[in-house]
Amino acid sequence: MASIVLAGDIGGTKTHLGLYRVAGGAPALIRDQLYATADFPSLEAACAAFLAPEDRPDAACFGVPGPVIDGRSHATNVPWEIERDALSRALGGMPARLMNDLETTAYGMPHLRPGDLVTLHPGEPRREAANIAVIAAGTGLGEAALIAAPRGYFAVASEGGHCDFAPRSAEQRGLLEFLAREFDHVSFERVLSGPGLHNIYRYLLTTRAEAESGGLAEQMRAGDPSAAISAAAIAGSDARCVAALRMFVKIYAAEAANLALKFLALGGVMIGGGIAPKILPFMRDPAFVEAFLNKGRLRATLARIPVRVSLNQSGALIGAAWAAAAGVG
Repeated sequence: MASIVLAGDIGGTKTHLGLYRVAGGAPALIRDQLYATADFPSLEAACAAFLAPEDRPDAACFGVPGPVIDGRSHATNVPWEIERDALSRALGGMPARLMNDLETTAYGMPHLRPGDLVTLHPGEPRREAANIAVIAAGTGLGEAALIAAPRGYFAVASEGGHCDFAPRSAEQRGLLEFLAREFDHVSFERVLSGPGLHNIYRYLLTTRAEAESGGLAEQMRAGDPSAAISAAAIAGSDARCVAALRMFVKIYAAEAANLALKFLALGGVMIGGGIAPKILPFMRDPAFVEAFLNKGRLRATLARIPVRVSLNQSGALIGAAWAAAAGVG
């Protein structure tokens, strides 16, 4: 069992590294640091900047966006070539693991504190362990699951966010047609992500009569359009933004239910990512739970499944630390 482990949550914008001491199988944070990914030519360089000469990790695990195939990351929004064996050599030969970032996020979920979670739907308690679905909208849309096994949970990564967007109303069908004119393939990620919220807003510009707010348009040009849309929606200052965020939340709920059904996630649905904590007033609206339950004959099954939002933005780092400590991967 490793006594010191290095963990990382790698993103196109930020790289979060942490050093953990392992006692009794449980990693405890020694220190962590957030870096701008663009400031480094490689993950190896970022690790070199983070580790002090006296640090001697025994193992490392890194969560990266996109699939990991044969020990190599196939991320589209990280400007680094990340390869497991080369990374291990750069770290002095220690065992190094690469995982999809939703896989490490999933591993972190059972270790969050009660105060890190907000319950959207209580479901029913389970007498024994059951599968857990994990979905996270942020820069993209990540999906994974924790499979209940005799010795704990085993995380399964997926690229489910790139599956076909399935509209559930006439308005959502209009959104699909609008996006299909722009993209070769309209996935759920085109709708359930930061850029996805902006896509919904752009569609509503073509269907709603009210004029676009000049102040809002300027905010969107000057910064993150989706952040401006969310802020205006939560403030109730722009009717189109309110409508966009309501549609976003209903689609989020529907896809969370899709994932729960695919894995029969009676242990619950955990919602991670950076967006959900920022739009909690809309996530807590009864429309979310109704959209989650609206699966016809499977409504009663979904009613038994708890749905919670993680407020802890270090979940993927925590999961990577546990995976490194346990030798998972």
